[in-house]
Amino acid sequence: MRRPGVTFGQLIAVPFLLAVADGQAARGAPADAGPGVSRPARRLTTDEYKALMNRLAEAWNANDARRAVDLFTADAVYSAPPSGRVRRGRDELLRFFGGPTGRPRPMRMDWHHLAFDEESQIGAGEYTFTYETRTHGAVMVRIVDGKIANWREYEQASPLDWEEFVGPNRF
Repeated sequence: MRRPGVTFGQLIAVPFLLAVADGQAARGAPADAGPGVSRPARRLTTDEYKALMNRLAEAWNANDARRAVDLFTADAVYSAPPSGRVRRGRDELLRFFGGPTGRPRPMRMDWHHLAFDEESQIGAGEYTFTYETRTHGAVMVRIVDGKIANWREYEQASPLDWEEFVGPNRF
C-alpha cells in the first residue's frame, strides 16, 4: 500500500542526501571500511621519520637489501645528481642495494643529522657512507604513506672522518 505523496525513490534518496549534507559521503571511507576502499595516507611524525631512516641504515649495515628496499614505495625514485642515472621502483633498487644475497663487501651508513618537516613529509639527512670508498653526503627524501618515495643524494668522496670533513663548522 502506497502512501500519498511519497514514492519509493524518495525513501532511498532522502537518507543519501541527508548523509551528503552532513558531510559523511565527502569525508571518505573509514579506515576499517574493508578491501578496495581508499584510506587516508599514513603521515609520519618527526620521530617516526628518524626511526625509518635508522631502520634503513641498519638494513644497509646488515647488508640486507630486501629489508632496505621494503622501506621504499613500489614506484620510488632514487637519484644522485649530477649523475643522470635514476633508479626507479623496488626491483631496480633491490639490484642496486645488492640483490637477494647483498653486496660482496660490507657497507656502512652513519647518520649525523636528520631533519623532517611533518607538513610536507620531506626530510633531510647528513651521512657518511662507506663501501668501496668513503663518502660524506646529504640526502633529501619525500615520504608517501610512511615510506620513502623519493631519494636525492649529494655526495663527496673523502678519506677523512666526519669531524675532519666538516671542519670547524660542527653542529
